Amino acid sequence: MRHRMKGRKLGRNGSHRKAMFRNMAASLIKTLDQDDNIEGAAKVPGRIITTTQKAKELRPQIERLVTIARKAAVIEENARELESGAEKGSDEWKQWRQSEKWNEWAQAVAPAVALRRRAYAALRDHDAVSILFSVLAERFADRNGGYTRLVKLATPRLGDAGQRALMEFVGENDRVKRSKAKTSLAVKETETADVGADSSEGDAGTVTE
Repeated sequence: MRHRMKGRKLGRNGSHRKAMFRNMAASLIKTLDQDDNIEGAAKVPGRIITTTQKAKELRPQIERLVTIARKAAVIEENARELESGAEKGSDEWKQWRQSEKWNEWAQAVAPAVALRRRAYAALRDHDAVSILFSVLAERFADRNGGYTRLVKLATPRLGDAGQRALMEFVGENDRVKRSKAKTSLAVKETETADVGADSSEGDAGTVTE
């Protein structure tokens, strides 16, 4: 029995699973800023294809990382008011560096630095962390959760016939489906309006004569 045993083993030990999910998370994030000319680049930015079981285990980790980036973005925005606008290394910047305002700025931005360190500890990839805090934090600034989507694929994986799933960030590749009922209703309303306009024109012509 598996009472009080959370998660899937996936035929791997703990350190192997942690390294695998770390690499998968970094790969998914880095597809947002990739060179399409490189061999093996993802066809669609922000999307990977893996097995359904791995995708279900990876999704909560990605959601937590994006939430960390969103929190850090808010803290950095508030701390930017205390930051000096002078060029780094200039005399004005050096005076600000020795003043009490710098201590206030350092205390205000410290939580954001701690959040970046948490994200790096989870990813161990500087490029992925940079994309996470610059691109994803801005994209999902007004979205509270639900940053990723899982879509099961019909065709199984070659070799072991494992069930595959598509995992992607929401927002960029969303497809809006128009309801047939709404479309037909709109067409009927348009036809009714046209018929009414024609009849009113005919009545107006009769009265004029």
